[in-house]
Amino acid sequence: MSDSPASAPYPRLHALGDAAWIVEFGQVIDTTTQARVQGLAQALAQARVRAEWPDVLETVPAYTTLTVHFKLKPDVDVTADAQQALLDLARSVAPQLQAGRRWRLPVCFDSEFAPDLQALADTRGLSPEAVVQLMTSTVFRVYMLGFQPGFPYMGGLPAALDVPRLQTPRTSVPERSVAVAGRMCAVYPWRSPGGWHLLGRLPLRLFDAAAESPAWLRSGDDVTWFAVERGQFDELEARSAAGQIVHADWLIPGPGTP
Repeated sequence: MSDSPASAPYPRLHALGDAAWIVEFGQVIDTTTQARVQGLAQALAQARVRAEWPDVLETVPAYTTLTVHFKLKPDVDVTADAQQALLDLARSVAPQLQAGRRWRLPVCFDSEFAPDLQALADTRGLSPEAVVQLMTSTVFRVYMLGFQPGFPYMGGLPAALDVPRLQTPRTSVPERSVAVAGRMCAVYPWRSPGGWHLLGRLPLRLFDAAAESPAWLRSGDDVTWFAVERGQFDELEARSAAGQIVHADWLIPGPGTP
């Protein structure tokens, strides 16, 4: 691999510590690039089932990259042969834009939960009702999870709602806040600092460390929102906190839905 990472064509390899490599497929966040990321992830998963790539511990998809973690062995780096094999595999696999699960999830746009709704509407020359209509008529694509456990970065936000991050981030964003910035939408699973615009709140928990699959959403899923009033929000929030919510009840039938 004589090319430097900056000059090499895609896909490219970038070292991440002693036992992980980032495979980069480009710099544009779109479904085409995501299909290449998913293609490599699927190829490695299938290879591990065949007892190939036994040293691969985990793969982590992101917008335009797949991070491949290898089992760390004392005093042994990931060999140049393994690096070349990974790069060759990334170049050869076919894109696989798998049909993800399709979710229809409730959001309350009450003013208490949406402190930035009016300001965003004013900035974009819209009414708050028009903002809500755009939010609830859009299909959002989950590109990756990051920042916090279960935090979904979702593409597809309409250009009419494109605003930069807040100049001064909040020191505390309430958990389950639905937020936007740029052309992205997200949900904060946990209370934390954050600089995105808060437009509503989800009554359902998106991350449960005790569950078999702790994160509700995953890369490749599609999400649509529907608006609920405050009373329905309170009821759903109480049921979610009591562990009475069944995830399958919020699925939309489709190719990727079990």
